[in-house]
Amino acid sequence: MRFILSMKIFYIKQKLFFTVLFIVILYSNTVLSQTGSYVGQSQLFRLGSGITRIAETGQLADTVNIWGDVFSPGRYLVPRGTTIHELISYANGPMRYTSGETVLDWSELRLEIGISRYDALENDQIFNHYTFSYNEGLPKELFEYALKNEDVLSMQVKRNPAFVDYLRVIAPVLTAISTTVLVYVRLKD
Repeated sequence: MRFILSMKIFYIKQKLFFTVLFIVILYSNTVLSQTGSYVGQSQLFRLGSGITRIAETGQLADTVNIWGDVFSPGRYLVPRGTTIHELISYANGPMRYTSGETVLDWSELRLEIGISRYDALENDQIFNHYTFSYNEGLPKELFEYALKNEDVLSMQVKRNPAFVDYLRVIAPVLTAISTTVLVYVRLKD
């Protein structure tokens, strides 16, 4: 009799264990599915494709855009008073155009930064343009230029063409001309 009673208790404990386990698994799945829509700090404030929040919750912020040759172009919610070099840093800096066959010398590069701002009072667009070599450092004006709401910063990395660049343009043309001449000579004979 004691054996049967202990077996019943064992089955009850086993059912209770599996019921609790089922509830825990079910709850964890619903929590995990809900965290996909929740933006936490572990996601670096990514709000969506191309929208990144840098400003903390409750902090006064401006919405600015950065386009062009940066690693993370898009729309940023940044704290008020953010400067241009800070925004470029938030976008992970200028792109590096290198591949397995080319290594760029950064001293040959120049950066062009354009800042567009719409002035609602004048109903006009204000545009500031800065060009500088990469090895010169940022102009003083960029450290002092405070971004405002709805500013658009565009950045372009330019470099002087190298011999390989000229060769990549001329080689296909010379190949087409020489092939045409060879075909003409063969067909003529």
